[in-house]
Amino acid sequence: MLVREVLEKEKEQFDNLATHPLQSWAWGNFRKKTGRKVIRLGAFEGKKLKAGYQLTVHPLPKTPYSILYFPKGPKPDKLMIKALKDLGQREKAIMVKIEPNVKNDPKVAEFLLKNNCQVGKPLFTKYTFQLNLEKDLDEIMAGMKPKTRYNIRLSNKHEVKIVEDNSDQAFGIYLKLLGETTRRQKFYAHTSDYHKQMWRSIKPTGMAHLFLAKYQKNILGAYIFFVFNNVLYYPYGASSRDQRRVMPLYALFWQAIQFGQQQKCHTFDMWGSLGPNSDQNDPWFGFHHFKEGFGGDLIEFLGTYDLVINPWLYQLYNLADKVRWKILRVKGQNF
Repeated sequence: MLVREVLEKEKEQFDNLATHPLQSWAWGNFRKKTGRKVIRLGAFEGKKLKAGYQLTVHPLPKTPYSILYFPKGPKPDKLMIKALKDLGQREKAIMVKIEPNVKNDPKVAEFLLKNNCQVGKPLFTKYTFQLNLEKDLDEIMAGMKPKTRYNIRLSNKHEVKIVEDNSDQAFGIYLKLLGETTRRQKFYAHTSDYHKQMWRSIKPTGMAHLFLAKYQKNILGAYIFFVFNNVLYYPYGASSRDQRRVMPLYALFWQAIQFGQQQKCHTFDMWGSLGPNSDQNDPWFGFHHFKEGFGGDLIEFLGTYDLVINPWLYQLYNLADKVRWKILRVKGQNF
């Protein structure tokens, strides 16, 4: 097999093999618009694409070096590792950060460790909840936690309305709610410009769908869902603190499940979660607990591995990163 860059005319083949929205052609185009260099490689047998690899290049400030990021790609093999190593050398990368969209497998982990990879610092969560959408709705409802079923019925009793609205006005409401959510929850989120660029890039492809939860005259929640290769994904959400008693977000997720079935999706991937036996004091526990209530399976992925290209600079980078985070924590404590 030959590995080379994938051409625009081959994007349909590329998307058909992509294992996650982050590997889609549209997502790559979006990342280009945010200023990132995007590289798409393909493993070809003749003219037929057998596997695709989409990476972003992240320059290290004030140096000629970079880090390559390869999220949610296919199962690693010798051909992939060789292609990534060659690319890393060409791009003066100190490492390629690999986070395959592959369930945890000791044999694959062992293969990576034997091929110049080290367990790395994660950028994408190692766990997610996945719900089987091929069951009928009664069966899905029966598999939920009792409190989740109760909250869905409560939202219905209060006549919470869920509508799909992909207009610019609705997206503006999403951004406003997102600002409220990040300030309230005190967690990191991408800038509004990042979200605007994402929406402008992904919406025209038909992948992105914006749902609003309405109660009386108020919009209490706005969630963005992706539909890609017969899987429904929940990457972004925002909500208001008002009228929480009517449980609008439970109604929103329940409507998304039905929407996923209408779109012929076989799985609802909730994008990310904490692992088993999670700490209730973790700032992300509320999101984890909410998703858990819908009865999906907690999936553990292979995790994060760094394919080391420049061992000396890789060690130096990790040391500098540890020092940087210690300083940030001290500043946070003194704030």
